[in-house]
Amino acid sequence: MTDQPDFETRRKLLGLMAAGGAVAALPKGEGAQAQTVQSSARIVILGAGAAGTALANRLHNRVDGAQITIIDPRVRHLYQPGFTLIAAGLRPSSYSVSATADWLPRGITWIEGSATNIDAETQQVSTSTGETVGYDYLIVATGLELHYEGIEGMSRDLIGQNGIGSVYAGPEEAATTWSLMDQFTDEGGVGLFTRPNTGMKCAGAPLKYTFLTDDHARRKGTRGQTEIIYCAHSSTLFGVPIVNEKVRMLYERQGFETRYNRVMTAIDPGRKVATFSTEDGGSEEIGFDFTNVIPPMRAHQVIRDSGLSWQTGASGEQGWVEVDQYTLRHTRYDNVFAAGDVAGVPKGKTAASAKWQVAVLEDQLVAQIEGQESDHLYNGYTSCPLITRVGRAMLVEFDYNNNLVPSFPGLIAPLEELWVSWLIKEIGLKATYNAMLRGRA
Repeated sequence: MTDQPDFETRRKLLGLMAAGGAVAALPKGEGAQAQTVQSSARIVILGAGAAGTALANRLHNRVDGAQITIIDPRVRHLYQPGFTLIAAGLRPSSYSVSATADWLPRGITWIEGSATNIDAETQQVSTSTGETVGYDYLIVATGLELHYEGIEGMSRDLIGQNGIGSVYAGPEEAATTWSLMDQFTDEGGVGLFTRPNTGMKCAGAPLKYTFLTDDHARRKGTRGQTEIIYCAHSSTLFGVPIVNEKVRMLYERQGFETRYNRVMTAIDPGRKVATFSTEDGGSEEIGFDFTNVIPPMRAHQVIRDSGLSWQTGASGEQGWVEVDQYTLRHTRYDNVFAAGDVAGVPKGKTAASAKWQVAVLEDQLVAQIEGQESDHLYNGYTSCPLITRVGRAMLVEFDYNNNLVPSFPGLIAPLEELWVSWLIKEIGLKATYNAMLRGRA
């Protein structure tokens, strides 16, 4: 496939994106035709992020008579897939910001507080507003916590100082990170890129931002004065073997220095030095002029204290909710479900995953209300528009078994750097994300 698609392919893809549909990075889930059911069930949703908001709209339209309550203190809704574009200087911070209230359906109850206690035995949730809410069905969609303090010497308020950026922290911090990266690629020096040794949202983002920094340096003619070091947390760059090999080859092509089995454990902002654990149990210091710090990630404290998390292993330590990976139903409490970043499934901490999950969860919950079973299952679908430079990306889509599952076979080759894949990320993705929030995609 050529770098620029032929006219007919471009026409088809642009038409699809203009309609706000069929965007490969967020495919439409399959399942039963949505038929309205009657029920007075009390449904409580924890979290008004992508998964929680989408489910609030879906269930409001699907379950007539249900008492739906969503609990979340955030008045801003953040379009997190846009953070990378903001941190690349391609969008303002406002690009990712909207009002939570604008996305929630009328007729549900929004408690503008956080959950402070979850009692799955009595089926009650306590909130920071002093309320106690009973439920018949509970959906946990609280997202995750960016645990900056898990890196010694690091805190969120250091972002923007001493060459320390962090794309993940929020739209304003992403804009600050762009300012640092822009200055760094003007002057050159050592750029240090990493990822944590925990589950994390959009595991391709660390790779994207490394590519973008390299691209800006090349465009400015300072790449010869710039050293780029990527510290991989394991012996691979990406969890899907065929994608890992492609990224390894691209990193080699771009002249990046890759150091494997390195996890950032501490940072000294004054010295501009980061400390990493190594495979042999030792440590290594690496100096930097610019770094994109990606903190360890875990479930929020209320989830970790709730008894709903996995009991053993890394998923237990990080607090991800113990659900069946196919039905998204809790394995010990059959009236509890989870979707989005907090769900303890082997893959699936992306907006694309949330979109696929909410359709499955909706059908599973409605079938349970009716005393039936649903055959609509989540196959682990995860998507990553892996940017390799401004104007080019690879549209990587895969499932639990690491199979590539392209949405446009014959139109978009998943492991080629293409303009159309970039266009999906830059233009098409947000329209489909917004349709997901409305429960329409």
